[in-house]
Amino acid sequence: MNRSLKAAAAEVDPVVAPSLSVTRLALRNFRSFANLRVVVDGQPVVLTGVNGAGKTNLLEALSFLAPGRGLRRARLADVTRCGSGVTWALAARIGTPDGPTDVGTGLVYSRFAEPNGNEAHDADRRHERRAVKIDGAPVRGQAALSDVLSMQWLTPAMDRLFGDAASGRRRFLDRLVCGLDSRHATRVVAYGRTLRERTRVLRAEPGNGAWLAALEETMAAYGVAVAAARTEAVARLGQALAEATGPFPSARLEVAGLVEGWLTSIPALDAETRLADALRASRSDDAAAGGAAVGPHKSDLAVWHGHHAMPAEHCSTGEQKALLITIVLAIARLQRALTGAAPVLLLDEVTAHLDAAHRAALFDEICALGGQAWLTGTERGAFAGLEGRATFAEIVDGRIPDLESRWQAS
Repeated sequence: MNRSLKAAAAEVDPVVAPSLSVTRLALRNFRSFANLRVVVDGQPVVLTGVNGAGKTNLLEALSFLAPGRGLRRARLADVTRCGSGVTWALAARIGTPDGPTDVGTGLVYSRFAEPNGNEAHDADRRHERRAVKIDGAPVRGQAALSDVLSMQWLTPAMDRLFGDAASGRRRFLDRLVCGLDSRHATRVVAYGRTLRERTRVLRAEPGNGAWLAALEETMAAYGVAVAAARTEAVARLGQALAEATGPFPSARLEVAGLVEGWLTSIPALDAETRLADALRASRSDDAAAGGAAVGPHKSDLAVWHGHHAMPAEHCSTGEQKALLITIVLAIARLQRALTGAAPVLLLDEVTAHLDAAHRAALFDEICALGGQAWLTGTERGAFAGLEGRATFAEIVDGRIPDLESRWQAS
């Protein structure tokens, strides 16, 4: 980049700049919500309530406005409200720099045909998928949601991100990348689909060399594109992290992966050839083990605490939580600097492990971004620093009276 992120961000007035926000949300048969209709504005929203009230459920519903399986990574059928039937749905109005956009999504079933040509009526033999509509028109796949809304989230389960399996860190990294490149989700999905098809062919038709070669070339093209997007995003994010100030720790990020490493020394086309060759050479082993031994699906995100020069997994629980917040705030600043609109932030129980100084700094940063954030907690007092700067509402028995009354008045 030819100029600093601070200079770019300074050109965006948080008072008048268009932002991304969810202004209307309607749920049906989603987790603990039978029917819910709420209206908010673009400022932060603080949701409080006792444990089990449904705070995380609401954030999970919001997370389905982005591509993927939501912040809990649940099966589509598992988020259906118990005893309500077989499907769930949500609809939202999204405020964007180009004006409001209506988004709808929900669980639908496709029936398989029986050998005799009849439809299967057993629910266990139906294919579940997520249908998506944008401004009333059905769209193919979920990736189109990235063109409407950018979203980042933190959950209590992510407090263990740096010590858990690499798959969680890859998903976290890919969500960061999607904030800078909305087509990244499409490439990740296409790479994964091709990987699964190659695995199927290796098991069922291992002698079909022409088909395997075609799949491996496709995997290589998507895989190198995925790796390149990750590498570029981390480089950009590094600058945003370097310019961060305040009590949250600095962080250093690196994509640790074979393909990403190739891209530091050879052109992308040469990396595609090398990856396709490596896949071809590993067919026998991959057929026995399943999957593929090489590719960006094996990469990892390495994070270091900048002040201590310590790997994140060796830091305390509180330091790891602070590092995650540092990274999410940095990507939000970067998105705002590059696009003029910060992502919507979903921050579940985010104040846990934060002292008063860090809570105040977090709230100030959220407000300075000029975007929308949804925060949850059991006690309103933990969010005192947002009084007068956010909408507060309590969830009680699957209802949010203060926000539902806004829908009735609108």
